Amino acid sequence: MYYPYFRGKQYDLITIRENADLLAQSGFTPIVEPVKEALSGLKRTLESVKEANGEIVLIVNPPNGDHSDDSSAIHTLLTNDFSDYDKLLAGIYLSEETTLAEIAEICNSHRNRRIAFIHAGFSEAKGLLGLIAEQAYDSEHIFLEQFCGKLYRKHFSEFKRVLLRDGFKKRQANRLHPDVEFFSDIHITYTDEGMQGFGDFLIVGEEFSESGGPAYSVAIHITFIDPSRDNEMHVHHFKSVRYDTPTDPAGKFQEALDKLFYELEKSPRLLFQSAAISEFMQLRGRGHFPGLGYVKKLSMQHHIELIADFIKNN
Repeated sequence: MYYPYFRGKQYDLITIRENADLLAQSGFTPIVEPVKEALSGLKRTLESVKEANGEIVLIVNPPNGDHSDDSSAIHTLLTNDFSDYDKLLAGIYLSEETTLAEIAEICNSHRNRRIAFIHAGFSEAKGLLGLIAEQAYDSEHIFLEQFCGKLYRKHFSEFKRVLLRDGFKKRQANRLHPDVEFFSDIHITYTDEGMQGFGDFLIVGEEFSESGGPAYSVAIHITFIDPSRDNEMHVHHFKSVRYDTPTDPAGKFQEALDKLFYELEKSPRLLFQSAAISEFMQLRGRGHFPGLGYVKKLSMQHHIELIADFIKNN
C-alpha cells in the first residue's frame, strides 16, 4: 500500500531497520536506492526486514551514487545472500536512457524474483509490455509522478500500480521554508488515480545530493494530517531562530525543538504523538543534540508512524 522511497544513506537505512516491524505489520514496502559503495549497512537492513517478514524493493541499477556506473555488487548481494527471500523485489529504475536490452539483461539475472519496475522517464511502454508478456516476468509498476503522465500509466493498468508523489517539492535553505505548507493528498486520492498503492520521498524529497552543505538554519520537518481539510497532509517546518552563520548547530536545534514543543502545547490533537515526537521531546529535556542525520531519521520515522496510524484508523 505505502511505498516510501529511501536513498541508501546511513540514517535512511537505520530508519528502515528500526521500523522494520512497523513497516511489515502495516503492509508497507520501502524502496531503497543504494547510493553508497559499502553495502554492509544495506545488508543489515535487508536482514532486519526479512526477520520482520516484510516486503522491500531494492533498486539494482541505481541512477545516483557510487553504484550508478557499476551495480554488480548489488546483483551479487541479492544472488548470494538473499536468494531465498521472496519478499525482496528487484527494482529496475527505468530512466529516459534505459534500453529494452538492458531491462531484459537485468530481469534475466533475477529470473526467479519478482520485479518492480520504477518508471522515471522511460517512454517505450509498448516495448516493455511485449517483453514482460514474452518472458512472463512477475512484475509490478511504480511510477514517479513527475515523469509519468496518466496516458503512460494507463498502458500498465493490468498490473499492480503504485504512484509516488514528491510532497517535499522544493529543496532550499531551511530558513526559506514557510512555517507550514501543503505536502500531499496522495494517501487519500491514490485509488481515484486507479492505483493500488502510493508513495513519497518522505521529508527528504526526490532530488539527490551527495551531502548537505553547512546548516545555517536547523529545521525539524514534521508532517501532519489535518481533519479540517479533508485529511490533507501538511508539513510543519520548525526552524531555528538564528540563521546568519553555520555555527552552534546544537543551540539552533534547541531553538527548533522549542518551537515544536510550543506547537505541541498549542495543538496537541493536530500533531500525531508518535514515538519519534516523544524522542524529540526527550532530547529537548536533556539538552542533547544527536547530529543532523539523527534529526532527519526521527522526522522520517514520524512520517512513517503518521501514515501507519492514519491507515490503521481510516
